[in-house]
Amino acid sequence: MSRFAEPQDPAFRALDSSLAYDRRLWPYDVAQSRAHAGMLAAQGIIGADDRDALHAALEKVELELAEDRFPFADDDVDIHMAIERRVTEIAGPAGAKLHTARSRNDQVATDVALFVRDEARSAHDRIRGLQAALVERAEEHLDWHLPGYTHLQRGQPVYLAHHLLAYFWMLERDCARFSFACDAADALPLGAGALAGVNFATDRRMVADALGFTRIAPNSLDAVSNRDFVLDFLGAAATALTHLSRLGGELVLWSTAEFGFVVLPDAWTSGSSLMPQKKNPDAAELMRAKAPRVVGSLMSLYGVMHGLPLTYNKDMQEDKEPLFDAVDTLELCLAAATGMVAGARFDRDRMAAAASDELIAATDLADLLVRNGMPFREAHGVVGGLVRDAVEGGQPLREVATARLGQDAAAVLEQASWLESKVSEGGTSSERVREQLEAARALL
Repeated sequence: MSRFAEPQDPAFRALDSSLAYDRRLWPYDVAQSRAHAGMLAAQGIIGADDRDALHAALEKVELELAEDRFPFADDDVDIHMAIERRVTEIAGPAGAKLHTARSRNDQVATDVALFVRDEARSAHDRIRGLQAALVERAEEHLDWHLPGYTHLQRGQPVYLAHHLLAYFWMLERDCARFSFACDAADALPLGAGALAGVNFATDRRMVADALGFTRIAPNSLDAVSNRDFVLDFLGAAATALTHLSRLGGELVLWSTAEFGFVVLPDAWTSGSSLMPQKKNPDAAELMRAKAPRVVGSLMSLYGVMHGLPLTYNKDMQEDKEPLFDAVDTLELCLAAATGMVAGARFDRDRMAAAASDELIAATDLADLLVRNGMPFREAHGVVGGLVRDAVEGGQPLREVATARLGQDAAAVLEQASWLESKVSEGGTSSERVREQLEAARALL
């Protein structure tokens, strides 16, 4: 017998079904079902023979899914119901006991929490791989000169190692965000039932220990309606991909003939269908473009969760596609970033030529005047006038500055001093860059 007197409309079934994408949760559903059956038997809710039958059926289901020979049925609405149906086919009457003391609400929340926890750890590890590549390349280019930019105009010179390490520290913050997302997913929802708890004396701590959760969700209403950990993961992914998009954007610029600072590895570039000479930075461009896609996924789930009354609402089924897409996108982009950074060949002469423009030492000249007692704002105006005269007169800044400020200006305009004068903590002088490298190695 059923509550419903007529079958579901086929269009509704298509709308309602999530099997096309949530089947990737199967390892977590099998694991939690195994832990749940063990707990039910330990609490005397089912017999040991039922537990053994369930465990044997789950083992067979796990193998079928792993080998891609699981017999899905037309009326399987999601992976959770598909697994339960198959367990019942294999285990017989014992299979019908698997869902005792749980709801699909706390079951799904638990699967998603397990998935987020694992993927947050994986993202953290992949980011560490990219950080390691950045540190290695920074060590190889400790004293290579490079213009630093603001507004995409040459600002002040830096060492290439210093520039590469800027991404290391961005990614370090990303690691912290994924660690937070992992912790946010580390509270067991299972045992909350549909919303109010269950009518059996279950042992949620036993299940939590079996599944590796460090704590239990303390409120059944919150447990089944909580998707904060998904938002936390998507937020971390959106920010990480924004950082990767900035790296991709610079690699695109630097690999142009106009810049010529870097040659990207062939493995991460492509040719043109028409122009034989082309070597396009497609991986970097795609990495640049993927960030708004995941930002959109984050906004999409915020829209789903906004204003939802407690507890579970079917709207929340829309958490999975954005989450899965973000996981896959982030994995691909981190692989691309790591491959491009590891295989990039930098052009020392092109970078040095761009960094030798005397105009980017203008701030050093202003600081010289400050050390001689002039207020900075006044010094800023004086040097700005020198730059204007040099540009309009077609003269090197060195000649104009030396004529008006003396030989101290000539010394300041020696190229090596432009970088080594940046002695403040976190600056681009060699000593400070070596400090950064030491700190980065320690974190890795």
